[in-house]
Amino acid sequence: MKLLAGNSNPPLARAIAEELAAPLTKTQVKRFADNEVFAVIEENVRGEDVFIIQSTSYPANDNLMELLIMTDALVRASARRITAVVPYFGYARQDRKTGGRTPISAKLVANLITRAGADRVLTMDLHAGQIQGFFDIPTDNLLPAPLLAQDIKEQRGGKAASDLVIVSPDVGGVVRARALASRLNADLAIVDKRRSAPGKSEVMNIIGDVSGRRCILFDDIVDSAGTLCNAAQALSEQGAVEVAAYVSHGVLSGPAVNRVEDSVLSEMVVTDSIALSDEALACKKIRTVSIAPLIGEAIRRIANEESVSKLFD
Repeated sequence: MKLLAGNSNPPLARAIAEELAAPLTKTQVKRFADNEVFAVIEENVRGEDVFIIQSTSYPANDNLMELLIMTDALVRASARRITAVVPYFGYARQDRKTGGRTPISAKLVANLITRAGADRVLTMDLHAGQIQGFFDIPTDNLLPAPLLAQDIKEQRGGKAASDLVIVSPDVGGVVRARALASRLNADLAIVDKRRSAPGKSEVMNIIGDVSGRRCILFDDIVDSAGTLCNAAQALSEQGAVEVAAYVSHGVLSGPAVNRVEDSVLSEMVVTDSIALSDEALACKKIRTVSIAPLIGEAIRRIANEESVSKLFD
């Protein structure tokens, strides 16, 4: 087994390598003067089972090209099997046509990864589960719920806390929030919102009883944090005694960190699927939970031809 890493998230790649007690394969991924991506694998990979660890987060296009070019280099170096490990799958929010003459970019990116030569994809908490069907190769979509549920039990009392409510920030995230609530034996609430434009939303109603309760907003992506902070404010106004947030992917673009800092959120917990900026790392309200054990165990199971779904039983 060989582990390779692009430039999107070196700390996570190193943590995964430590979990597997396997060194990262020596690889150079650099830029020419005109910003073209160049990659060279500096070790023999002929006949090897290779895993490329690369989130397609900001800068999404650069990181995606790194993944594609590294995959092509491995194909031409006669690697036996290539697995693209993409903890955060960029373009996942473009999973359907939202109007006339608009693209389905998630499908396009899936095609690019497949045509580049990947034999398998390993990702985590896709924005929509059906994106798995966009790939014509085996695709494992890891669930962060067990990992985050364990953190909630340790930090917030978990099953012993009868006043805990898991809240979906929109109707589309109900399945995700219900899965976490069932693991914690907690109640479920839903924020009914209206999206007036991309990145802008307005809370209409809170479905469920949150008065006098501790609320945990659970979402897959926090981008500009406007929706999350508005939902937290609405929950607070409905009588919630505390509002925290757990998020799978901390994109945190633009004014997101300042919004979180100024919001009623007591804490926002994100995974390290995306490398946080210095500003986010300095924010006292933002805490990180590592997915390295989860990704590492999934890689080990794939390499050993074992069941990945058993991780979530």
